[in-house]
Amino acid sequence: MDPLTSGILCGILLLFHFGIGVSIGLSFILSGFVVSLMLLGVAASLSLLGEAAYSAIARPSWAAIPLFILMGCFCARGGLARMAYLGTYALARKLPGALMIATCLSCGLFGAISGSSVATTALFGRIALPEMLRFNYDSALSAGCIAAAGTFASMIPPSILLIIYAMFTHQSVVELFAAGIIPALLTIAAYCLTIFVLVRRKPFLAPARDPTEILGADISRRRAVTGMWPIFIIAGIVLVGLYGGFFTPTEAAAVGAIASLVVAFGLRPNAWQTTLINSLHESARITAMLFLLVIGALYFSRVAAITGFPQEIARTVTSWALPPFAVLLAVMLIVFILGMFMVPVGIFALTLPIMLPVLLELGYDPVWFGVIMLKLTEIGAVTPPVGLNIFAMKAACPPSARLGLGDISRGCAIFIIVDLCILAALVAFPNLALWLPSLL
Repeated sequence: MDPLTSGILCGILLLFHFGIGVSIGLSFILSGFVVSLMLLGVAASLSLLGEAAYSAIARPSWAAIPLFILMGCFCARGGLARMAYLGTYALARKLPGALMIATCLSCGLFGAISGSSVATTALFGRIALPEMLRFNYDSALSAGCIAAAGTFASMIPPSILLIIYAMFTHQSVVELFAAGIIPALLTIAAYCLTIFVLVRRKPFLAPARDPTEILGADISRRRAVTGMWPIFIIAGIVLVGLYGGFFTPTEAAAVGAIASLVVAFGLRPNAWQTTLINSLHESARITAMLFLLVIGALYFSRVAAITGFPQEIARTVTSWALPPFAVLLAVMLIVFILGMFMVPVGIFALTLPIMLPVLLELGYDPVWFGVIMLKLTEIGAVTPPVGLNIFAMKAACPPSARLGLGDISRGCAIFIIVDLCILAALVAFPNLALWLPSLL
């Protein structure tokens, strides 16, 4: 079998494994291994798999990922998400749709210390949704708001997905982190403005309530706002140390994990053993799942490179002499469609080996394209039929809410439109993503 046919077979096998329900990481490994057996034989295939597994995780930048996950687990177990929610509500309490605006702001704050989109969605689904339902907010819009706001953690530093993108493309993690700041802040502001306008026009979507019903009579506005200080301390240590050149990404993750552990112990001294054990268990489970996914994705991309299929696709596309913008739109459409069905790491493995060389040849910046990829995967996370954040939100919904996947998807629709507008702005004005990296 010639290499090009093997490349096509590799893709067919991957789709087959997805279709029969094999986990994504194993699907990549099995599909790649079958094709590499045909091309290289048993010994070489096993050697390639072992080398790919080692190189996927034996990098200093990879060590940052489990440490950032651990930092997020400590913060979640320590009650920082609840603090962020109450503090941001105290700031937004007089605005229409105050609870939803508070959810957007607190998801942005918590995203800066968690880095995980699905975890942020699941956590605030348990914290914010019961409050919104208690005060007669529209259930579908409330759930959609939480699912969509959870995606902020994908873009705002320290984003785990930006670290993985850096591993695939050999770009600077620090530059990618800087590139994600302005787009993330723009998205948060756009969400809050959308909620404000929507509820102003349709007050029944979010009836106004007395702030003391939510904050409690014994918690003043000032106390709720100042209660967010641990979040700013942890995020400040990580980001200032990172951009100030004091820490590498891995060192920043380690310092952030230690700081979040100290804060969690200080906030819940009587439950420190439970906090420590549960956080270590949860971070180990998430890291192991991510390990398998990244190893499988990198192995699959290497086998695909051996077949020559990505290079042939790249040569074919460049030979068409299409306008660069038309090629970019085609790439974005493909990523958007894949985002409805696959996790971002899998999308990176399938698309970057083929598409990134073409875009670089056309003069596009890889750091800017990383932000575009992240924005597209954010949209995919709340787009049916397989939006991961939609499923995370459904899992977090109390049974009394009676919310189906269709209801949550309907609630996400307005926020998907906002995300598409932000995406258009990023394409039209690349400096929105590249200005901060240029200052480093």
